[in-house]
Amino acid sequence: MNKDIIAGKWHEVKGHLRENWGELTNDDVAAMKGSTEELYGLLQKKYGYDKDRANQEIKKFLDKHKFND
Repeated sequence: MNKDIIAGKWHEVKGHLRENWGELTNDDVAAMKGSTEELYGLLQKKYGYDKDRANQEIKKFLDKHKFND
């Protein structure tokens, strides 16, 4: 996955993150500042995902919102 996608479209992405992952707080999203690595970590911490599952979920999220285009 292109890790620059989230950072490059951060203003668009951040509005959808909490819709998709309700366990993420506004503070969590603000602290990420577009970092895919931070999102991986938060998904692992809050949802118990392993790295592969976090990667799949992020890819599915990006595809759903057409951020991979």
